[in-house]
Amino acid sequence: MKLYSELARYQGNEPLYEAVEMAITALLGGVPMHLHAQGLRGTGKTTIFRAAAQIMPPIIRIKGCLFNCDPAHPHCPEHRHLSAAQIGAIGVEEVPMPFLEISHSAKIGTVVGSVDLAKITATDKPEAALLPGIIPQAHRGVIFIDEINRLADTAPEITDILLDVMGTKPGRVQIEETGLAVLKLPVQVSIWAASNPDEEPGPLSDVRRQLSDRFDLAIDLGRPANVDVVANILRQHRQVAADGLCSVRYSRENVEISQKLQKAAQVLPDLLVPEPLELLLAQIYVKFGVESLRAVEAWQQAAQARAAIQQRYRIETSDLLAVLPGVLGHRVEPETLAKIGEYIRQQSVGQSEVDTLPTRRARRLTELALEEVVATEGNL
Repeated sequence: MKLYSELARYQGNEPLYEAVEMAITALLGGVPMHLHAQGLRGTGKTTIFRAAAQIMPPIIRIKGCLFNCDPAHPHCPEHRHLSAAQIGAIGVEEVPMPFLEISHSAKIGTVVGSVDLAKITATDKPEAALLPGIIPQAHRGVIFIDEINRLADTAPEITDILLDVMGTKPGRVQIEETGLAVLKLPVQVSIWAASNPDEEPGPLSDVRRQLSDRFDLAIDLGRPANVDVVANILRQHRQVAADGLCSVRYSRENVEISQKLQKAAQVLPDLLVPEPLELLLAQIYVKFGVESLRAVEAWQQAAQARAAIQQRYRIETSDLLAVLPGVLGHRVEPETLAKIGEYIRQQSVGQSEVDTLPTRRARRLTELALEEVVATEGNL
């Protein structure tokens, strides 16, 4: 597979790259973002999603934990009742951020979990235990589903499980096996999916509207329409194939992108949503009759992730407009989408000074200096 930074970018697929990087930032910040890419065959949806695993930073987990327990917040049945000292005795390890896939042939047991046959048939000490499926093992990572419209059509029971996982943040999963206690687990996982809406059984919104609404962003991909763009893509492919050094450069760029997203995640906890913009989102929800409250929540989250990637500490009107098609394109009619965009442009909000990392640090240093002056005067 090509490196993520090797893949060609053009106007028709750029929104998916941006959405993927926002989703990784959000996941690192502790709040998953669910993505759905739809478009014609050959537009690179699956390729981009799978290559994005290369720019995901590693995670730290309790050593050997199949549920990827965060040492600071253990959640699995084996570790959730342990003290910090007990966890320290077990140790921790760095592992790649999970990137797992659910195929069309997947069964409930492989997706959720089942009896651990290795343990129950052990000759020395047989015991009944649960083996986590794809969803529990993807905790703190990503699950990718290709052709999700087909899965929603042929596997409604797996679709119901996804609705639970995506219904809240974090989501939840329940593992049930005869003879064993029911296990309920929180799962912090980002669901990414791709589909071709022009093929059977049709667009996901028609197959299972409830699942379609669970996706925070739905990105429509287009084909490259410019001859020069296509020629440049072909030229780039030839250069990469001919020159191994090219891949070395792109590998370095992968690392730089990963580091950028880690820095963005550090910005998220302090990122502000100005009250006028928060009020604007509420007004749009009511004024335009947006069906799902989940839509405006996703809108705010996506705008925050975009601002964080740009190292800004507050969202602006430009952020709301940039993510608008992905957030509402699958939830409202095109005419309504255009009216909402125009309504935002008419509002004179969010046009304050850009609050970048350097300006925020400078402001905080000033505040600390003033506090010290006040404290000194109070002691005189």
